[in-house]
Amino acid sequence: MTSAAELPASSGSISMPHSTDVNPLSTTMGVYVAVHGHFYQPPRENPYLDAIERQSGAAPFHDWNERIHHECYRPNAFARVLNDRGEVVGIINNYEYLSFNIGATLMSWLEKHDVEVYQRILEADKKSSVRLNGHGNAIAQVYNHIIMPLANERDKYTQIRWGKADFKARFGRDPEGMWLAEAAVDYPTIEALIAEGIKFIVLAPSQAQRCRLIPTHDNPNTEWQEVGGSQIDPTRPYRCYLKGERKQDFIDIFFYDGPISRDMGFSDVVYNSSHFAGRIGAAVRGDHRSSQLISVATDGETFGHHKGGTEKTLAFAFIGEFPHRGWTVTNFAHYLSLSQPTMEVELKPITAWSCAHGVDRWQEDCGCGGAPGWHLKWRRPLRDALNWLRDELIKVYEDYGRKLFTDPWLARDEYVAVISDRSQENINRFLSRHQNHKLTKEEQVDALRLLEMQRHSLLMFTSCGWFFEELSRPEGTQILRYAARALELAGDVAGVQLEHKFVKRLNGAPSNIELFGHGAEVYRQLVITAQVNFRQVAAQYAISSLFNKQSQYQNSNYQKHIYCYTVSEQDLELQRMGAMTLAVGHLNLVSEITWESEHLEFAVLHLGGWDFHCCIQPFEGRRTHSNLKEKLFNGLQSASAANTILVMTQLFGDGAYNLQNLFAEERHRIMRLLSQETLSRLDQLYTQTYRDNYGILMAFHRDGLPAPQELQVAADIALGHRCMTILRALEQDILERANITNHLVELEAAVTEAKHLRCRLNIPEGKVLLEQVILRNLWQLLHDVYGNLETDIQQFERLVCAAHQLNIGISLDKAQELYFHYLQTHVLPKVKASIANHQDTAQYRQILKLGEKLNVCVSPWLNKLP
Repeated sequence: MTSAAELPASSGSISMPHSTDVNPLSTTMGVYVAVHGHFYQPPRENPYLDAIERQSGAAPFHDWNERIHHECYRPNAFARVLNDRGEVVGIINNYEYLSFNIGATLMSWLEKHDVEVYQRILEADKKSSVRLNGHGNAIAQVYNHIIMPLANERDKYTQIRWGKADFKARFGRDPEGMWLAEAAVDYPTIEALIAEGIKFIVLAPSQAQRCRLIPTHDNPNTEWQEVGGSQIDPTRPYRCYLKGERKQDFIDIFFYDGPISRDMGFSDVVYNSSHFAGRIGAAVRGDHRSSQLISVATDGETFGHHKGGTEKTLAFAFIGEFPHRGWTVTNFAHYLSLSQPTMEVELKPITAWSCAHGVDRWQEDCGCGGAPGWHLKWRRPLRDALNWLRDELIKVYEDYGRKLFTDPWLARDEYVAVISDRSQENINRFLSRHQNHKLTKEEQVDALRLLEMQRHSLLMFTSCGWFFEELSRPEGTQILRYAARALELAGDVAGVQLEHKFVKRLNGAPSNIELFGHGAEVYRQLVITAQVNFRQVAAQYAISSLFNKQSQYQNSNYQKHIYCYTVSEQDLELQRMGAMTLAVGHLNLVSEITWESEHLEFAVLHLGGWDFHCCIQPFEGRRTHSNLKEKLFNGLQSASAANTILVMTQLFGDGAYNLQNLFAEERHRIMRLLSQETLSRLDQLYTQTYRDNYGILMAFHRDGLPAPQELQVAADIALGHRCMTILRALEQDILERANITNHLVELEAAVTEAKHLRCRLNIPEGKVLLEQVILRNLWQLLHDVYGNLETDIQQFERLVCAAHQLNIGISLDKAQELYFHYLQTHVLPKVKASIANHQDTAQYRQILKLGEKLNVCVSPWLNKLP
């Protein structure tokens, strides 16, 4: 594979002939290719915490968003183009060439967790807009992926409006097109899209019913052609008019090439750029038309997640294979600007791209998405239960919303601006704009509760809840959790108790899992148990305060955040008696989502080890709290755990929290802290065992004999612990720009020892740490004008070599990206100028040689140096 710089701009081997003075970006001529990626992750946040909790199935990553990001979203932002030696010759931002939509729920996650990739996506849209005459690659998406034909009219409009508003806030422009969840469409959805100014959508060819030439004054009676069997020509755009409406009410539709798109998802065609281009080339029609569009569409996660490494296929196809054939890489909006539809299309009544039965996959036992031996009878009762709940919540919203808002439904449509920015200033502006009178603090809370109730009533229709084979899967459980939160908020505002009737309806949703039996039991076991209240948050803070040193020395009004709650620590006092520790305090909790608040006091007794006893109750004033503290600490003086707990029970009542009641992530953090002392002792024990038996262990390996398991484990743990100690010291030295040579020598010695003894080092934390050390060391090397370049490069190369020999699976991707960017922007321009002006280039040879260590192709430039 050749580098991007060496690729011919055009070969015309498959494309139709066109004049060399015609610019295909300005005048439609030749073959155009649009590859669309539908990038999407469902909302996975705990409705009470507004955060995604750890998902064990995504291990070793924190959650599925993080895992798929690592496998797909980031690799596509930095897609490698490799030569035949596997060296990097280009790093391509695939989003600059892909037509794409990225759902709002995923974009908000990216913005929080990898702002570099987030910015690359935004920049890609801007660059594609410049390249394609003002038409960027990004299109919007209905907000949280609900099946539009199954939504009521008001929800249809809100989904479109939220999708548009979120898109504009991120990309800085109005969207031209919109992706429909599962490409599900009906004419009421088309009407809403037209009303909201959407110019085009993308559908599957199976969704078209018939088409004809658009009637004109000269030819008013064109004949319809039936294309219901996926027979529509996907190489052109079509115009879809509202039935019986004025002819200016229309939307344009692109139908992607079905066979190629299926091959992308279900065959090996995307593992090779040449094969991929060949497959697209087979669809080019040789009927002498002036231009045609070959468009394909699939889940964006195909490229890297479902099919590992295929982001490289895309990258080389975009900058190599397609231009080599004379094809123009485009997007739908750009092509539409060049080639207005001449054909009209009528759609089948209700369709989607992943269900052969209209949209029954999201409401009926149609067989789509089922598993052998499992039924899908739960789908209809689930849909009916949520529809009932939605309608009941509408009554609550209208009854109470009209007391607070000038126009409750307009307030809901514009609430998306708050979802993306929950700062107090932004919420105040929003409330001021929509309130029908000056709201009191209590009314502000009710206003936000009502809007959150409506947000969750939309989230509970996220399509994934019906997509798979069983209600109790995470996707079904998630939408029920949104329903539960909406129920709770309705109760808080209006005092209505809808949960019993809702759960009764879930009784009719049979589960395939004997443990559950039906949806009501899924709700009881997996939904109710995940609910969170203010006292649980307070218990989390109270128990954690025993391990947060800074809290014990703060003045009053110390603030911190626990997920979406702000904690103002008003008072905290801690005393120890033998193995016991007692903390007593009071705090104010405020929800950043609804502005609800509670003032609570707590006492937490740590009996040692894993044993905690925590009590929470409302704060009733400073004097009462001072008396409570005095009684508790007097009780502690007895040095009796039983007596102290008795006093706590007398003061707080029987209810108590322990370690198990904490949110999982904090519980795991405390478990690690509690285990630290034991693990430190074990590290010392294993290290001593390893030292005492080093010679014996070496003898076994020298003679090729299996080492005793006990001794090998001791070596693995001891050397792993030693490497971690060295890496932490290295990290500190890098941060302080200190001399790292001594620690590097220690690391090399440990690596050599581990290699001789064939150790398997299980230090995932070390992998992360080492990658950060390498990246920071490289950045300093490239930007430190006062350093000794030769010495710094030798030191960096030794670090990289030792990292590889540790055999803990380190990735040099980010270091490679940093080097490649510096090479392109700083080094090569100076190298070219120096060669052209016959100046000394010796200083650049070292930097270029560094690229070899990072597997970047630099030989063409090294060979040009004198």
